[in-house]
Amino acid sequence: MPAPAHRVPLDLSAAFARFRNAAPERLHFAAHSHHFWPDVAREAQLTAWDDAARLVDDKWGEVLETVWGRVSSQIAQHLGLADPKTLVPAPNTHELVTRLLSCCPADRPVRIVTTDGEFHSFRRQSERLAEEGLAALRTVPAEPFATLAERLAAAAREHAPDLVFVSQVLFGSGFALVDLAGLVAALAASDRLVVIDGYHGFLARPTDLAPIADRAFYIAGGYKYAMAGEGACFMHCPPGIAPRPRNTGWFASFATLSRGEPGVPYPADGWRFMGATFDPSGLYRLGAVLDWLAAENLEAGVVHAHAVALQEQFMAAMAARPVGPFVGERLVVPLTEPARGNFLAFEHPQAAAWYQRLHAAGIVTDVRETRLRVGFGLYHTAADVERLVSRLRSLG
Repeated sequence: MPAPAHRVPLDLSAAFARFRNAAPERLHFAAHSHHFWPDVAREAQLTAWDDAARLVDDKWGEVLETVWGRVSSQIAQHLGLADPKTLVPAPNTHELVTRLLSCCPADRPVRIVTTDGEFHSFRRQSERLAEEGLAALRTVPAEPFATLAERLAAAAREHAPDLVFVSQVLFGSGFALVDLAGLVAALAASDRLVVIDGYHGFLARPTDLAPIADRAFYIAGGYKYAMAGEGACFMHCPPGIAPRPRNTGWFASFATLSRGEPGVPYPADGWRFMGATFDPSGLYRLGAVLDWLAAENLEAGVVHAHAVALQEQFMAAMAARPVGPFVGERLVVPLTEPARGNFLAFEHPQAAAWYQRLHAAGIVTDVRETRLRVGFGLYHTAADVERLVSRLRSLG
């Protein structure tokens, strides 16, 4: 569903009362890193505890059937997926990445193509495997952004990778790869895993996986834009691709345990990538947040339009009277570029020092080397941006 043409910020602050009132003077603009949770998430946390007390050993039926069933159905709706059973939960995306890697050939180094704009978790893991000679890693520079997709495709043709891993929205810059269908078509090949890291795209930008659902894996989670906190990640698994990951947990055979099937059986759906025992409270919180979003008619297009409106408000104020790094010329992805996520990244040689200065003044942002990032979420209002601008100007 496309974002609304108008860009008027929402005011949903009452739904986030507990987080906002915990530190009223704090200006939290790291919404690309950790979002505030709406109050409904607290009630869900208590429900998880109460279900554990009520059901004890039998709670897993409730978690894996009722709770996950509701969560997966709503995730599928947000992503345009026809079948929620292609989805599988995990406590974190790194667990899913290692399971995907276990599907790659074991008799030679795994050939990987990725970008230098990926999150630390994948970067660290792939580089460590390359250090040991267990991976042949080809890293494509993310910039210039305009040619990233074609350079990824060229690297895939040249390197013939087993796995291609690329973010929907690059975490260090906010640049978004908007033509996922074209990208996957250019990358796909027999026996190749194409993985889209959607952590900065899910519920941040409208995302329709229907055109690529039969070819690409998609991983995301609740820590950021889904506002559900830790322990609530998931992956879409295209049918028939990588049917037997070597890294496998006992929950992958949860439905067949009583039948005592010989060998190591796997289900055909996304559950083939399931792990082992985990803390289910994150799924309860995610379910509550998705229920709240549905009740308020808030889908990714509305969320993105809200964030863009706040970005424009902030940059208009900075254009009138700049403060430190916050000038249009320092934006890594310009405000005129529609292919961007819900945060702004500013290039500045003193980004780390500015981050510390802002933090001391009660302004929470985020820094990655020489880039200072400012994120906007549903818990922000236009008045919050006004407070941010006022406090920045007080710093001189």
